[in-house]
Amino acid sequence: MHEYSIAYDLYATARKAAMENHANSVNRVCVEFGKMAMVNPEQVVFLFNTIKENDPLFTKTTIDYQEVLPLARCSCGWKGEDVFVCPKCGALPELLKGREIVVTNIAIEVDD
Repeated sequence: MHEYSIAYDLYATARKAAMENHANSVNRVCVEFGKMAMVNPEQVVFLFNTIKENDPLFTKTTIDYQEVLPLARCSCGWKGEDVFVCPKCGALPELLKGREIVVTNIAIEVDD
């Protein structure tokens, strides 16, 4: 169940950013999930909400996520979303994008 460790890493990353910036609360965590990461984003969100439940910094926190389509490139010059076989020459293309999980933004509240 690697979704739990991903959810915990998202929580830990947001908490660290909040603590380093003396935040009162974390409002939103924005994440990109690559389609080839083989992760269920809804399950990650559910587990994140469970992990943050007793942390007062996270009472208002939501996760906004989007799924990133894969992008592959072949040595023949083709580029596209087919990741297993190049439709132009039949070779195995190189996956450039689509397996990453990236925190793109963390919105926090700080006293003035």
